[in-house]
Amino acid sequence: MAKIELKKPVIDEIKQYANDASSAVLVDYRGLTVEQDTVLRKNLREAGVVYKVYKNTMLHIAFEGTDFEQLDQNLEGPTAVAFGMDDATAPARIIKEFAKDAPAVEFKAAVVEGTYYDAEGVNVIADIPSREVLISKLLGSLQSPVANLARVLSQIAEKGTGAAAE
Repeated sequence: MAKIELKKPVIDEIKQYANDASSAVLVDYRGLTVEQDTVLRKNLREAGVVYKVYKNTMLHIAFEGTDFEQLDQNLEGPTAVAFGMDDATAPARIIKEFAKDAPAVEFKAAVVEGTYYDAEGVNVIADIPSREVLISKLLGSLQSPVANLARVLSQIAEKGTGAAAE
């Protein structure tokens, strides 16, 4: 069997993840212990993030023609890729949180919803709350004025009832 035939299933797997993902974060994982790597993988898996280590040439071939092709310039040295399937910022957020206890993990770059970010940009992306948190904050800020208006109207109605009784 030719080498290309052996590599094709791996490349197809990466292409499938790339097609389904809204983001991809490249990470340098050198210096992680097995225990740390296990914890990181568990945290990412629980958030619906696919985290894999592939050869750079496989990533290069699989990313051709996709938004993630922009990451080619960062495919050097040991590289792990985290694909954000549901939440585009989840991989960066989880890895940044994990890196507080394991500084060996370093961002290389990312593509989030078609936009390329270098390592510094990924750190900024990691500070963006999840979609659910943003929606709840929005709903909370919309609900607050309505609740205040209802309270004021209720107090006016109470005062009006008290004045009519006298």
